[in-house]
Amino acid sequence: MTSSNIDFVYQNQIFKIKNPDSNEILLNYIRTKLKKIGSKNGCSEGGCGACTVVLGELKNNEINYKAINSCITFLPTLQGKQLILVEDLISKEGSLHPVQKAMVNYHGSQCGICTPGFVMSLFSMFKRNSKFKDNEIKDSIAGNLCRCTGYQPIIKAAKSLKNKNKFDHFSKNKKSTINLLKKINNKSIVIYNEGKKYFAPRYILELKKILKKNTNSELLSGGTDLSLIVTKERKDINSIIYMNSISELSYIKNNKKYIDIGASTPLIELESYIQKYYPDFTKILKRYGSPQIRNVATVAGNIATASPIGDCLPLLLALNAKVVLQGLKKTKILFLDDFFISYRKTKLKKGQFIHSIRIPLFRNNTFKAYKVSKRFDDDISSVCAAFNLEIVKNKVQSVRIAYGGMAAVAKRAIYCEKLLLNSLVTDEIIHKAKKALEKDFQPISDMRASKLYRIEVAKNLLEKFFAEIKQKKLIGIYA
Repeated sequence: MTSSNIDFVYQNQIFKIKNPDSNEILLNYIRTKLKKIGSKNGCSEGGCGACTVVLGELKNNEINYKAINSCITFLPTLQGKQLILVEDLISKEGSLHPVQKAMVNYHGSQCGICTPGFVMSLFSMFKRNSKFKDNEIKDSIAGNLCRCTGYQPIIKAAKSLKNKNKFDHFSKNKKSTINLLKKINNKSIVIYNEGKKYFAPRYILELKKILKKNTNSELLSGGTDLSLIVTKERKDINSIIYMNSISELSYIKNNKKYIDIGASTPLIELESYIQKYYPDFTKILKRYGSPQIRNVATVAGNIATASPIGDCLPLLLALNAKVVLQGLKKTKILFLDDFFISYRKTKLKKGQFIHSIRIPLFRNNTFKAYKVSKRFDDDISSVCAAFNLEIVKNKVQSVRIAYGGMAAVAKRAIYCEKLLLNSLVTDEIIHKAKKALEKDFQPISDMRASKLYRIEVAKNLLEKFFAEIKQKKLIGIYA
């Protein structure tokens, strides 16, 4: 079934939006159409968390609650989901939700601008977790900025939730909400509005038919990059194809040789799965962006944007990942090394889309990754580095080293790799390998770092890698 109307669940009923503007931002709709002004606009780029709302999505007959940034979410992507705002946490009887009570009791609010966003991030944590450990609390609010309280009152408020009854009015209405979600979770969307087109197919076959007739469309997953064309550049996107409604592209499989990740799989799911195989991959993903970002962003999106500071890219290059491209008739598999052409340009052709990403399993190798940024959480990298080496009896048997933030694209350190391969790991070789990075990279200076800083950091991260292997322990302030 195909429709031009958007249906979503709000306040225990189905809301319908007829033929919406495909470029309208969810936050704008919330504040101007729903007249709910608790959610604030602080940055229009998903960086401060003041706009945080929670979406309920049906998965395996359960409601999966996700905090998202409504300031960079396109309104039509609300199709088939439940929308929860800070105003909705109060019960019909007027009682505050346990999260709201905790914020009051522990003085977690000062000026109040950021408070609704914090409340919604903690509400998402409250609904998703059974225990609230320190790392879970800090991760849940990593995408929310506050300039007044110093965070400690908010963290104390979160810790106090450990002993609270988790049965709230959302739990009470769970069966009813699931039934409502089932009613609206079964249609594809096609919208034509004032010269703009929006498609949300549910199947790959549908996607191919749409691509055949709309080759100039922008492919949308999380929209954490694409939406900025509207919110920051103030431009229209004339044709959008939303990928995340295709369940065939949302999966993680393991065939023992590699991990196969569907293009629309959110990063939040990958970080949990890949922890067992590559702990440092998970470590970097947790710093890639806030939970609000990771709940919607995808590896495929990170690859397709081809940003030189895309945090997944050096890790995938070091792991010799492959990208599976599908066209109208053919499937093509490329090593990621061969996918990037130049700054923001790839070999993805019109009519093609990324189907999946394959990450090989190196069972005998040491894999480590590091990110250096001005702010520890939710910040863009100055330098990101990944190292994948097999060392036998102190001799390098295989080596792949990649950096982000050091060139126009994420790039391997070929000269450095050649020098290390088949060499004994000695102080002299490490020194020469650091020097070889000067041949591999000629970074630029920008607002994040100078070129001299970047090359020095790149060298230091290489030395850090070998020092950690030798000493068999993590080294550094954030080790």
